[in-house]
Amino acid sequence: MRAINTALEWITRLAFLNILWIFFSAIGLIVAGLFPATAATFAVARKWAMGQTDVAVFKTFWASYKKEFMKSNILGYLSLLGGYILYLDFVYLTVSPSNMTVILTIPFLIIGFIYVLTLFYVFPTFVHYDQKILQVMKNSFFVTIMNPLPTLTMLVGTFGISFILWKFQGLAIFFSMSVFAIVIMIPAQRAFEKINKKQAIYSRRQSLERLSK
Repeated sequence: MRAINTALEWITRLAFLNILWIFFSAIGLIVAGLFPATAATFAVARKWAMGQTDVAVFKTFWASYKKEFMKSNILGYLSLLGGYILYLDFVYLTVSPSNMTVILTIPFLIIGFIYVLTLFYVFPTFVHYDQKILQVMKNSFFVTIMNPLPTLTMLVGTFGISFILWKFQGLAIFFSMSVFAIVIMIPAQRAFEKINKKQAIYSRRQSLERLSK
């Protein structure tokens, strides 16, 4: 009975968070509301990933939405710009008659794949660290490269959720971005903790070296 109650609680939380994401994206006319609402969704998911399961969902969401409204929009549209540039490169490679396109295709695919993986970490990094936008994008790339297992977990989880939502499209109203945020944020949180431990070990070594001099 307790397990059923816990499951129902999480279903309710995820559904409520997803409705908040849809509503606040809509009141920002999507263009201005999508990225702040997404950042706010990840802010709530971060709390849950850190074990703060009793956090006030609406309060946390609204606080993040207001605080990061401009910054999250800039981050989101810069990410879209990067994707658009890659799209233009893809179009060029597909229509160009030059023999160089064959040589350039493999580097393009590698860069495109890394870019997509980096996007998984953009909003988790944004809500976890207090950094400037360019630092968020740069650090998202480095976290991706340094943590292949969490990144693979995100990729598999995202494909799995996408497949389920494709089969049962009615669920998207209640379980789309909120579930994606959880599937992405939990591995990201583990990656951040791993990096923090490495930094702590490095700092202790540096301190010991200074003391030994």
